[in-house]
Amino acid sequence: MGENGGRRKIAGWLGPAIVYAISIGCLIWVYRDFDWQAELPRLRKIHWSWILLAVTCDILVYVSQAWRWNLVLTPVAGVPLWRSVQAIYIGLFANELLPLRSGEAIRCYLQAHWNGLSFAVALSSAMIERLLDGVWLIVGFFLTALFVSLDANLKYGAGILASLLFALALLLAFAVHRKDEAKDILARYRWLSGIRHLVEGLHAMGRSRWFLMGAAASLVYLALQVVPIYAMIRGYGLSLSFGHAVVVLVVLRLGTIIPGPPGNIGVFNAFAVAALTMLGVDRQVAKGLSGVMFFVITVPLLVAGCVAVALTGVKIRHLHQKARHHLQNRQLEKTVNR
Repeated sequence: MGENGGRRKIAGWLGPAIVYAISIGCLIWVYRDFDWQAELPRLRKIHWSWILLAVTCDILVYVSQAWRWNLVLTPVAGVPLWRSVQAIYIGLFANELLPLRSGEAIRCYLQAHWNGLSFAVALSSAMIERLLDGVWLIVGFFLTALFVSLDANLKYGAGILASLLFALALLLAFAVHRKDEAKDILARYRWLSGIRHLVEGLHAMGRSRWFLMGAAASLVYLALQVVPIYAMIRGYGLSLSFGHAVVVLVVLRLGTIIPGPPGNIGVFNAFAVAALTMLGVDRQVAKGLSGVMFFVITVPLLVAGCVAVALTGVKIRHLHQKARHHLQNRQLEKTVNR
């Protein structure tokens, strides 16, 4: 085996090994001294009407994401809402089973495959989505900080992320409005050659009025993400406000921004506990609630994702291989064929 082949083989298992180790470490840190007997009575007193509301809104979150995705893609293709919903749920299902958020590539592959788009356009639309998410999360966080007393370290971390998002927004704006110049700059660096294909998609979608509509839809998407968290907090018997739920969402999203273990298990729990304790929740109670939150969010995704995958008649492993193939070989300008 050549030197490059050996490096690829090492990289293939090293990344997953690291994220699994982080996941296990987080679970040990969260639950090593958890008093199960003390929390079981609280679990039995959960208000299930609030949990039902959380599950319902969590499902609507991803329907609204599909709607937003369609708005962003409108300048380049008319995409059926059902197909976008199906692609998103299959991607979420993959994220619950595979490490390093592999479902993001899978949903982009499916969107391209089903609707005659290039893989580059699908990836570009996903990049725009993530940028919009980041902007609204930061805006929501700082607005919440006006009414809710927050930890100084949390504000500092959010400020750093806001700076990074601003820098990324400037780069994307340059790619959108100065397409030829951006491509020329990227052409000078061989290792960035694959990104040149993304510029075309960003240019087409970022200059359209549909981009602004997508930005407005992102606010709906964000608000719907807060509701399940607030409902679970109330269902667990805590009296935190809707603003506190916004803070928990922001911490969870910031904490899981880097691709990690399947379903972000362990990492999700650790940041949920961190957010809740910063808001004054007892640590033991926060640990119990973090488990409920993970369960309530994960199970519906697995069920809906399983149904979505079954409707395609294709195994998730096959979809993963297809998506990886397009990423690794930089075939971003071609229409994805099954």
